[in-house]
Amino acid sequence: MDYDLSEEQKMMKQAARKFLSKECPSEFVRKMAEDEKGYTPELWKGMADLGWMGLLLPEEYGGFGGQFLDLAVLLSEMGYSCLPGPFFSSAVLGGLTLVKAGNQEQKTKILPELAAGERLLTLSLVEQDGTCQPEGINLDAKPQGDRYILNGTKLFVPDAHVADTIICVARTDKATTDPSRGLTLFLVDAKTPGVRIELLNTMAGDKSCEVVFDQVAVPKDKILGESGRAWAVLDPILKMAAVAKSAEMSGVGERVMDLAIPWIKERVQFGRPVGAFQAVQHHCANMLTYLDTMRFMTYQAAWRISADLPFDREASACKAWVGDACRSLVGLGHQVMGGVGFMEEHDLQLYFKRANAAAQMFGDTDFHREIVAREMGL
Repeated sequence: MDYDLSEEQKMMKQAARKFLSKECPSEFVRKMAEDEKGYTPELWKGMADLGWMGLLLPEEYGGFGGQFLDLAVLLSEMGYSCLPGPFFSSAVLGGLTLVKAGNQEQKTKILPELAAGERLLTLSLVEQDGTCQPEGINLDAKPQGDRYILNGTKLFVPDAHVADTIICVARTDKATTDPSRGLTLFLVDAKTPGVRIELLNTMAGDKSCEVVFDQVAVPKDKILGESGRAWAVLDPILKMAAVAKSAEMSGVGERVMDLAIPWIKERVQFGRPVGAFQAVQHHCANMLTYLDTMRFMTYQAAWRISADLPFDREASACKAWVGDACRSLVGLGHQVMGGVGFMEEHDLQLYFKRANAAAQMFGDTDFHREIVAREMGL
């Protein structure tokens, strides 16, 4: 199998590394963790000018018509730099959902603005029980004339506080015995009366929000896709998001290796470099093994998505492994570096927080192992 990147992907990777190393140093990441907005217009415009927002969007809507594997390469670099901001929520979650479910009018209106960096999207899915499965979705949507009235609360909605449009998953039919039926996607203007957004305090400083829908009126022409059948759209998108988040974590792992290995070569204890001790060498060998398997599983799943092949098993196997492997890799990085890696002033703690947050998103390792088991007929 050829796991090498194409020339175009290599060029994109190099350009992303150069841009982010300049525009997103660790000092900037720390500043944005404390900043209420979580990103700067200057950085966002630079990313838009590079075409990142429209990477997966069709050319007819101002995008580049790229493949999912291209996105995985780009997200790996974003993970390497610990990039803050609403790229994932807007270009990945929002963009993929709109491309798959939107009608021609919705796509023509929103996607060019998304590609130009002029409109921010997000997807609100998770509710009180914390699951991203249909049985956990109970936000109520009742028809009233030519509109629906939405009532309920969504949790951990990424970047909702800066989003222009919130794609809300609501239940329009509670009578069905199948929880995956009766779910509908709505395009909700974030400034609609009755929408209340509050930032949550998170370990990683990422901008997750609680979004309350209190008698929110949404016109019926704002339904995204077919009413009552949203899960057919969401299920593959959430698995794609799991692979995309795995790509980010592979970048996190690469950066931790780049922090740890030079340090243990230079740090001298008991008259020789720390890296000369066998226990440390074994830790580093395990770190490299984790990193390589993270990359290979992510690229395999991303390639299957790009090739329009079945990817359910590969996506879940990828997220289950990468979630555990990334946290293990970062943990070993802490061990070989010792106390310095635990200091707030050191960059390693940024990646520890990012790895632990990412591992929980779109299903944790146990959740995805169960999917793999079902795919095996168990």
